[in-house]
Amino acid sequence: MKDIISVTIIDREGAEHIVEAPTDMNLNMMEICRMNDLGVEGTCGGMALCASCQVYVESDHELHEPSDAELDMLDQAFHVQPNSRLGCQIKVTEAIDGLVVRVAPK
Repeated sequence: MKDIISVTIIDREGAEHIVEAPTDMNLNMMEICRMNDLGVEGTCGGMALCASCQVYVESDHELHEPSDAELDMLDQAFHVQPNSRLGCQIKVTEAIDGLVVRVAPK
């Protein structure tokens, strides 16, 4: 089992950031983006209530299905695309090693 994975986060200017993330701290992608100062606000603190952590999943990882709360928030968000997810709902686990996400526009 891996304790550290790597993910690629593309910021709003198009720069790619390969960051390491621990799998043993119950973190999510919103928190990883915030820890690396990549422009993600996470205003609601990860409760799927604000969509300020919206990302576009650009790799072909199979993520868990979005919850009803996540889908409801994405229905109200701006710049939504078919690959939109809330970063706070993507848990950092070994299964997302190599994940590529792009931070959505503000």
